[in-house]
Amino acid sequence: MRFLLVDRILSLEPGQSITAIKNVSAAEEYLADHFPGYPVLPGVMMLECLVQTSAWLMRATEDFRYSTILLKQAKALKYNNFVQPGRTLTVTAAVHERGDREYILKGSGTVDGKSTFSARVTLEQFNLADRNAALAPSDQLRIDEMRRRFAQIWTGPADESVT
Repeated sequence: MRFLLVDRILSLEPGQSITAIKNVSAAEEYLADHFPGYPVLPGVMMLECLVQTSAWLMRATEDFRYSTILLKQAKALKYNNFVQPGRTLTVTAAVHERGDREYILKGSGTVDGKSTFSARVTLEQFNLADRNAALAPSDQLRIDEMRRRFAQIWTGPADESVT
């Protein structure tokens, strides 16, 4: 099962920051068990929403040069409030430090202006072909797919969008 947790990007400044939203729907299967009778977005899904939001910022910054972006570390993770179905989680991430293959980002989530979580994450980016040249076609397929998805969730001004 694939979880796409960014429904729309609201703002994007490559190399600096991003704001995105996740609309939490009662139809999401994992809510049936988390928690029975009181469904809330699991904390790990809030963190994954931050990871995915941050990865979009990295892709836009790097002009989709890398096929793979993975969470390397999460620090100072704090959960403050529940996110129930029918609510919109707004996630922001800002670049704190940037290296050749790693970004450290500070992020947070809010619902109606109230803090739901905050964290500092380190994400690593790379191409599969860096480790096995035969995987270069797979890198290109992944990059093409990410560009297609990006076009669906970021509809900012034409002069700001990454194509």
